[in-house]
Amino acid sequence: MPSLKEIKNRIGSVNGTLKITSAMKLVASAKLHKAQDAIGNLVPYETEMHKILAGLLSVFPYGDCDIYSRERPVRKAVIVAIASSSSLCGAFNSNAIKKMEETINGFRERGLADTDIKVYAIGRKITDSLKKSGFTNVEDRSMLSDRPDYAGAAALAEELTGIYLKEEVDQIVLVYNHYVSTAVQKPSAKIFLPLALEMPEEKGMSTGRQDYILEPDAESLIAELLPKVLKLKIYTVLLDANAAEHAARTVAMQTATDNGNQLLQELSLQYNKKRQQAITDELLDIVGGSMA
Repeated sequence: MPSLKEIKNRIGSVNGTLKITSAMKLVASAKLHKAQDAIGNLVPYETEMHKILAGLLSVFPYGDCDIYSRERPVRKAVIVAIASSSSLCGAFNSNAIKKMEETINGFRERGLADTDIKVYAIGRKITDSLKKSGFTNVEDRSMLSDRPDYAGAAALAEELTGIYLKEEVDQIVLVYNHYVSTAVQKPSAKIFLPLALEMPEEKGMSTGRQDYILEPDAESLIAELLPKVLKLKIYTVLLDANAAEHAARTVAMQTATDNGNQLLQELSLQYNKKRQQAITDELLDIVGGSMA
């Protein structure tokens, strides 16, 4: 049985931990609200840009678009894997790593060697996991995980698009945790290139519309929209993963705080029982001595 001093020390330790978890929960919650605003503002814009491009291509076929969308045999692949550079966010990192490993194994099953698969690791946890597993074909881009910005996303999109158009790689996959809600973050793997554009009929639009007024011309507009849509896609995924990370950390710190409060109650009850028992023993000793 622990002594009163030991129980008191444990109570002090738990109280100190509770202050940390509570503070981290508040910080993560504030960052989550900011991330939610960012993704909430961007998604409608990215969706409309995607819809406009798909609508234009349904009316004005653009030959160069075939370079972006044509599927070819996959002999070399790139995986852009996004996780966190820090811990204390529940299963967020392990879920992203597991999804990445599933994607790598999927390419291996299709006959690709590890030298044919390159991973762009966004987040130190992804980089560390790959190093431990012995996977060496890694490009570390951890600087994009903490504070995603459009400039960084655009630069990455340009680099990925460049190697795809040069046919140095045949497929590029984005692996990340999709933010569904504060309590749910879903591991996802989406193909970045070749580009799959939803046709307007899938969005309730007619494919026969011919009433576009375009300046200067359709080809110039589509040529401008194509890379912009790809850049927005990368940026949206980075913000999505960032929101998922803060949501996971908020939930993890809330759970840790709740468990700490429960443990504190149990220790306080144990301390009070022990203290009462000690007082009772002292009273019995006094009474027994006086009777003797």
